[in-house]
Amino acid sequence: MFVVSSIPREQDLDSSSEAEDNEDNSMENMEDLLGSIEPMKTLRRGDVVRGIVMGVDSEGILVHIGNKAEGLVPSREMRTLSPEAISSLNVGDEITTHVVRPESAERAAVLSVDRAVGETGWADIEKGFQSAETFEGKIIAFNRGGAIVEVCQVQGFVPMSQLVSVDREIFRSMQGEADSSTPSGVISDHDDALSGATNEDSSPSSRTDDEIGKVLQLKVLEVNKSRNRAIFSERQAVQEFRNAQRALLIEELQEGDVRRGKVTGISSFGAFVDLGGADGLVHISEMSWGPVNSPEDVVSVGSDVEVYILRVDREGSKIALSFKRLQPEPWATIGENFVVGDIVDGTVTKLTEFGAFARVVGDVEGLIHISELASRSIQHPREVVAEGDIVRLKVLRIEPERRRLGLSLKQAQEEELY
Repeated sequence: MFVVSSIPREQDLDSSSEAEDNEDNSMENMEDLLGSIEPMKTLRRGDVVRGIVMGVDSEGILVHIGNKAEGLVPSREMRTLSPEAISSLNVGDEITTHVVRPESAERAAVLSVDRAVGETGWADIEKGFQSAETFEGKIIAFNRGGAIVEVCQVQGFVPMSQLVSVDREIFRSMQGEADSSTPSGVISDHDDALSGATNEDSSPSSRTDDEIGKVLQLKVLEVNKSRNRAIFSERQAVQEFRNAQRALLIEELQEGDVRRGKVTGISSFGAFVDLGGADGLVHISEMSWGPVNSPEDVVSVGSDVEVYILRVDREGSKIALSFKRLQPEPWATIGENFVVGDIVDGTVTKLTEFGAFARVVGDVEGLIHISELASRSIQHPREVVAEGDIVRLKVLRIEPERRRLGLSLKQAQEEELY
């Protein structure tokens, strides 16, 4: 939180007169710079002030803060500065600090770079809350209720219910070790959430080490600086991102496109496939040209699949997908698979008074007329076959344009006898 604005310093020159001139110039520049610091009212604890670096040593940073006042930033109050940043500080650099203890007659003011950074962080978070901004936050620890994160140099909390990408086994392990007198995963206040949230205190599983340091995209749920309370949600940030991706994807998709996706869910009526930001539905009727008893017979959650874009409802944000449209329609190729006179296997699917229907391939079904079921006279197909029977059949007629297929059970049996 400092802006380098260095002034010229004395150089090792061969000419002593040039050195004196440079020193005079440096002093003039320093006076001008110190004069640029506006006279300040009496400093109070918590004030954020801009000052000029007067010196850097092992004790800390000596800062001129206006009104002929100086303050010290002790080493414990500048941990946010890297060693490189500290070593690069020069006399005359501008630096922003937070007043930890005001100046008194006996002692100089105590200042903090770290708390000044925190003050700016709180301001950024409060502004981001009002504008629904998304922040990056780094996980620094866990407790039973969620994750402790650092956002804009401020420590905040993400409740377990608002985490998406963190392994839940971490919390199961913690809850298993919890004192039975303390409700698992219940955090009464942000301070409670942060208390004791060190890596050593909350590492019941090796999985914790894998998650520490992970950067999350976060939305602000609540911010209250006076209570040192900042609550975030990864879930909201992810949902917002997915909504934006979904809108882009739906605008981009065209009916007839072929896309790859991952099965994210299965229900009794179909399967949901993530196309990369938006889910589409493969209805059970679009899973196969043949009958499907359950979507789980075709796909499983997590499977990578290829889908055909059947319909895109941009107003309703719905995407209809199909598996079967990626394969040739069976009736269109039936002439390539069968010819009149072939003997084929078929499964009896339905019985009627005039005959029985049998499926021979995919969803292609043909009719076995009652007169073609047996050599003897029968009153009903159930006298010869039952639904689910697998039988040998002879192809009598093929009419793909009318989606008709004539089959015979008795002729197939007669041919196999001879």
